Amino acid sequence: MRVISYNLRKHRAATELGVLVSKHDPDILCLQECDTAVLPETVGELTLVQATSGNRLGLAMYLRSNLFHVEEVRTIGLKKSLHDRVLKPANERVLGARLRDIDTGHGLIVASFHAAPLTALNSLRRNQIRAGLDALQALGPGLPVLMVGDYNYPVFKESLGQSVREHGYRLTLSDDRTYTRYRVFRGHYDFATSSGFDISSITTLPQGTSDHRPILITAEAA
Repeated sequence: MRVISYNLRKHRAATELGVLVSKHDPDILCLQECDTAVLPETVGELTLVQATSGNRLGLAMYLRSNLFHVEEVRTIGLKKSLHDRVLKPANERVLGARLRDIDTGHGLIVASFHAAPLTALNSLRRNQIRAGLDALQALGPGLPVLMVGDYNYPVFKESLGQSVREHGYRLTLSDDRTYTRYRVFRGHYDFATSSGFDISSITTLPQGTSDHRPILITAEAA
């Protein structure tokens, strides 16, 4: 299974999606900071599963409908930062789907995730990550879970990795930095947390018009 995750930087990089999908041939596309009101129903051979509706700039997911059957989709609100309470940029920070592999009949859960911004504490983002994973597991207890997206967590990943492991999940970074706009903030922002998946690689793709670089996750349910 090939999954691309991309933060579109307030929808600015939306025009790149067709070429991105055509070039890298993903089975699933997870987006953050997209204008959900103007998303197309299809991108290449991928079909829109759902987009969040609680805020204009939100999350979306596309997939190959000939590979996966969508059984349930859920948008999840998480504990809010002060930035969220004052500016209200995002009410829904996880978009998860329980899927059924049409060929094998196996179930799996995939989600697009966008953590609170850097103005929040790392402890809040850790809380959001754990709560998001718990909510996804409730979609299908015992099923493999893959949550990809913008974690806004450029430093102290060792403590995050330990927290995720204690929760029964694995954190996997990409092969290069995903945020390069400001030197002081450069680092791995976009990555994956998972349970029940073997992740063979996460490749950081070339920079586009977004301040984030897209990532390509290659994974298989264990």
